[in-house]
Amino acid sequence: MDIATSLGYVLGLLVLAIVILMGGDLSMFINDHAAILIFGGCLASTLIRFPFAAIVHGMPLGAKFAFTMRRMSQRELVDELAGLAEIARKQGPIGLEKVEIDDPFLAKGVRFVADGYDTEFIRDNLERDRDNFLTHLDEGQKIYRSIGDCAPAFGMIGTLIGMVQMFANMTDPSKLGPFMAGALLATFYGATVANLFCLPLADKLHVKLLDEEINRTLIIDGILMIREAKSPTLVREMLLAYLPEKHRHSEDEKEVEAVAA
Repeated sequence: MDIATSLGYVLGLLVLAIVILMGGDLSMFINDHAAILIFGGCLASTLIRFPFAAIVHGMPLGAKFAFTMRRMSQRELVDELAGLAEIARKQGPIGLEKVEIDDPFLAKGVRFVADGYDTEFIRDNLERDRDNFLTHLDEGQKIYRSIGDCAPAFGMIGTLIGMVQMFANMTDPSKLGPFMAGALLATFYGATVANLFCLPLADKLHVKLLDEEINRTLIIDGILMIREAKSPTLVREMLLAYLPEKHRHSEDEKEVEAVAA
């Protein structure tokens, strides 16, 4: 689980709840008209902007991926691939069949090598798998960003509708308060949906999309080098280029360099 995403949402909702309860009660901030306008309007706008299939695939994948962490870091992937290269060098590709791998994408590539598929098939299949996954994740990011963009606009529409209703009933003072509350709550709902939920989620998905693209490309290159029977040392050195400079050395290597210094 991605602790940062979960903690951010919990903290954001807690802050809102504390501020609301300090000045009254929660029922003051519940308005059916504002909720219908914001959520119904955002849904309608999203259906118009995106194909239905993209919404069905992109939104659930985006929501799921925003709250999950990758099982292996880039450094761990490099070490894992170097270890697999060592096994393939000593036991041949057949030796990879006995290795248990947590990452599904890496496991798929290792299975292809163990089954003896040629290099071009492995490259085409894994690259297509990577591109399809990234496409769906990018769709999810765009959908959440779209909702985040249109929610404040529908909040403003709700405010305008509330103001019109209020001015149209100036002769009845008992209706002025509810119409004004509905107008302001529409803006509140729109701003909350956009700035606490959708836009932060879209930004998190964008970061994870870039990270996942690097990880999966790293895996593809590592699998292809294993298929071509490259040495474990060469595999490790080639894949370390994907890591930032400060992450290219293991803790043991850092200790050795510190002692030597």
